Amino acid sequence: MSGFASANDLADKNVSFDELGPGLYAYTAEGDPNSGVIVGPDGVVVVDAQATPAMAQDVVARIRGVTDRPVTGVVLTHYHAVRVLGASGYGTPAIIASDVTRDLIVERGRQDMDSEIGRFPRLFRGKETIPGLTWPTHTFHRRMSIWLGERECRVIHAGRSHTAGDTAVWMPREKVLFAGDIVEFGATPYCGDAHFHDWASTLAFLRQLGPERMVPGRGRALMTKAECEEAIEGTRAFTTDLFDRVRAGVAKGWDLKAIYDDTMGFMRPRYGHWVIFEHCMPFNVTRAFDEATGLDHPRIWTAERDVEMWKALEHGAPMKSAELHG
Repeated sequence: MSGFASANDLADKNVSFDELGPGLYAYTAEGDPNSGVIVGPDGVVVVDAQATPAMAQDVVARIRGVTDRPVTGVVLTHYHAVRVLGASGYGTPAIIASDVTRDLIVERGRQDMDSEIGRFPRLFRGKETIPGLTWPTHTFHRRMSIWLGERECRVIHAGRSHTAGDTAVWMPREKVLFAGDIVEFGATPYCGDAHFHDWASTLAFLRQLGPERMVPGRGRALMTKAECEEAIEGTRAFTTDLFDRVRAGVAKGWDLKAIYDDTMGFMRPRYGHWVIFEHCMPFNVTRAFDEATGLDHPRIWTAERDVEMWKALEHGAPMKSAELHG
């Protein structure tokens, strides 16, 4: 047993299916991973697939409540298992991802799958329905447009932030943004594969689009421009505060455990009430420590590394030297 904070998170969440505009919907569940739905004249595009085909069936049921058109495309905002492994639950749609996201699936998709299922069992209900890794059928470099009749969906590799391949879907006419985990609202950003140096500039790019409604990666649907700005600024503040605090500890020569304890004490008063705070912070501080000490490309999380890290930071158990850095 790893002792992850998420291991005891077993209660089902209440699902909401909110209309952001004509044919635009947010599937949210009290801080669990969100999906977006875009209805066109001949088919439906889903943004983020959920963690398992079994869980995807609830998204399909909500779609069937508003249209009988088939799901013709699934956009993956990034490679994390909790977002992508449910794709086969929509039939055989086109699976669209950035070229960087596909590269990350090649490099670490299997390890990420095993790691995430172990960390957060409730989010992988029906894991026996997962046929294996989800592979994109279409990739793009920087940006592409999906046309649903006259409706344009701009699929944009927005920049490095939550992962190196983070993608957002922007509806320019409707001013609706499906942000993936670049932006969270009332939920702790997971930063275990992050690029802290770049995250603020990626958020600035999304801000200049001028979204008036948004589906964040976690948290409820945002229905005003002010709420969208609040979510962007909250995510910027969290990631900046965390990285600045970790960098200060590195500059003092502190070890990872001392930096973790200090950063938890610093961050908890402002952010500790956000969903999955206790679960994310060991991963967040570990990645921030790596980046602050010069490791640009995030190390691959494995199920074994997860357990070693958690024990070291939560319980003071010694980590293998290779786990501390390298």
